[in-house]
Amino acid sequence: MAQHSYPGPTRRSVWILVVFVITLSGLPALAREEKGTTFQASAATIYYEVLGSGDGVPLVVVNGGPGFDHTYEHVSSSWEVLAKKRRVIFYDQRGTGRSPSAKGQTYTLADQITDLEDLRAHLGADRIDLLGHSWGGYLVMAYAARHPEHIAHLIIVDSAAPKFKDTIFLFENVFPEGIERQQGVNFAEEMGDKAAQDSDLREYFSMLFYSPQNRDKFVATISPGVYRKDINEAVEKDIERFDLNPEIRKFKCPTLVITGRYDMNVAPVVAYKIHQAIPGSQFAVFERSGHLPFFEEPEEFVQVMEQFLAK
Repeated sequence: MAQHSYPGPTRRSVWILVVFVITLSGLPALAREEKGTTFQASAATIYYEVLGSGDGVPLVVVNGGPGFDHTYEHVSSSWEVLAKKRRVIFYDQRGTGRSPSAKGQTYTLADQITDLEDLRAHLGADRIDLLGHSWGGYLVMAYAARHPEHIAHLIIVDSAAPKFKDTIFLFENVFPEGIERQQGVNFAEEMGDKAAQDSDLREYFSMLFYSPQNRDKFVATISPGVYRKDINEAVEKDIERFDLNPEIRKFKCPTLVITGRYDMNVAPVVAYKIHQAIPGSQFAVFERSGHLPFFEEPEEFVQVMEQFLAK
């Protein structure tokens, strides 16, 4: 199938779902007030937001994409609960959301690692707990390979494979009728037809959640987001040359690998292989979740996280 201008199943891309933060026609959106600020990193201006003020090790959450902002993560109630004991930090990756782009700015994996390291230093935290979701999972593995001394705990949630081409997508095998419907609007979408794009997005959305109720709730409450196709393509092109498998075998920090049992965007076997490769890592499967276990099973997610972070 022809590639789309956003990271959906028709593109065989693991990068989340945040495409859903684009409000779909006819569905209401509930905006959430952002309370963050920006700082000047070494090569970019980065927006970040802090929840909580506890004295525990701060938890930095790295969103999926690439090319999207962090706002989809706020659909979950998990973070506010976790923030009772520690600061929970979100940020927009360079050029996305409230992190402005600049002329001549590059978007490589090395850039993303540098921005994350600059954020850690700006927070004044020698060590952080680091969680990455989807594309963010790949990024935190790469960061951990470069800066292991700054990680207290590492959490990898529904991540792409350490070698991206090894990522397994299940859409065609589980939702053949949905893929067929997407194919039916592909030409119109490539021609710029907004209705066709909305139809494709709706179809993609329907394949990411375990619960239809959670699916509908997500669409009805998410606020509009920003997608940068050029950033998505630049980052994705760059990471295709890397293989993190030899690196993750060296990890010594406590690591938790999480997957939703019904994640069609990244088959659970991908998470299991990451777990097998990282010495001493823990593996958690959320039995009633798709690609967003922190949203579909928030109480269970918090319990698993608190138990892990207490070690």
